[in-house]
Amino acid sequence: MDGAHRTFLIIGGGLAGAKAAQTLREEGFSGRVILIGDEHEHPYERPPLSKEYLLGRAERNSVYVHEPAWYAHHRVELHLGQPAVAIDRRAREVRLGDGTRLSYDALLLATGAEPRRLDVPGTSLAGVHHLRRLAHSDHLRGVLTGGPAGEDPGLVIAGAGWIGLEVAAAARTLGVPVTVVEPEPTPLHRVLGPELGRFFTDLHVEHGVEFVFGSRLTEITGRDGMVAGVRTDDGRELPARAVLAAIGAAPRTALAEAAGLTLVDRAEGGGIAVDASLRSSDPLIFAAGDVASLTLPAPEGGRRRVEHWANALNSGPAAARAMLGQDVSYDRVPYFFTDQYDVGLEYSGWAPPGDYDQVVYRGDVAKRAFIAFWLREGRVLAGMNVNVWDVTEPVQRLIRSAGPVDVAALADPEKPLASVLAD
Repeated sequence: MDGAHRTFLIIGGGLAGAKAAQTLREEGFSGRVILIGDEHEHPYERPPLSKEYLLGRAERNSVYVHEPAWYAHHRVELHLGQPAVAIDRRAREVRLGDGTRLSYDALLLATGAEPRRLDVPGTSLAGVHHLRRLAHSDHLRGVLTGGPAGEDPGLVIAGAGWIGLEVAAAARTLGVPVTVVEPEPTPLHRVLGPELGRFFTDLHVEHGVEFVFGSRLTEITGRDGMVAGVRTDDGRELPARAVLAAIGAAPRTALAEAAGLTLVDRAEGGGIAVDASLRSSDPLIFAAGDVASLTLPAPEGGRRRVEHWANALNSGPAAARAMLGQDVSYDRVPYFFTDQYDVGLEYSGWAPPGDYDQVVYRGDVAKRAFIAFWLREGRVLAGMNVNVWDVTEPVQRLIRSAGPVDVAALADPEKPLASVLAD
């Protein structure tokens, strides 16, 4: 079929979907491009929601992937505030909530993920928050900037993952008391292990955050319909005027499941199973961003969902090229960045506890200017540069090489990273 007579549908109004639409036009696709988003907002990026936008340092329009006029100029049809509710694979149609049916020649699912909900009494009280959407960040910013005139009971955060820590940093920057309740022994324990988890503990404690490790919330208590505090499973009662649930996210796979696409078991991270070209079990349906379960490059291998900005940025365009019939093999090293207080860092790879047997440091940890490497049998699985810049590419080359390194050279800042592979 002539490209001008084909229709490509994109479900998902985030970075992956918007970048896929952009790529289709950049690659010369002349047919219809339709982007469906269940929010009324134009497609936007999510990292600012827990960083600069939450702090009030970034304007609302700065989070948009494109200026609103871009879509009309590039003939990208938007259906905003209108969720997709069903996929008819046989008819090659998507049905929207208002009954509209849209035909497709290829379909991209970029539906993202949803925050996991706390399963405890009190979650219906006013003052219980999640953070995934612009509206969530708006509400939370109102809490952080609109505290009481007297003593402030502050914010309790359930979960010491990336979102929990970023919001803790924003809240402390704004002077709000913060207590973080985390069942693991350190922040980010399942991602970074105890060694770097202690680094984040020290960073946040220095800025006034209180941690309660080895505990979970069992109840959110209230007064007059508002949050008043929390109870934990070790018997603590903590005052609070707001609670943030930051206990992870679940892929939005309901559409895919109802359509009969192959999914990945939740124990393995969940998501839509895709091949190297980001194609699902239906050859006309692709998936990108947080919802896609990818095959990771060596040395990690296996499948994993990657819930980070860089994956959305890169997988959306890769899926678009595959939809156009190009030869695509998406095998990027997982990448993440964060800014907390005066610390900026980038993390590449994947090395949870149990996967690595050694952590090697290059630089000055005490001065918070270093690179940490996670190794297994002398091979680099992951690297994190803290206040050290322009090293992501060489770090990722070490990961991709899957070769043994000279550990002494790896730890020596005077040795170029390109020279640390063992002979």
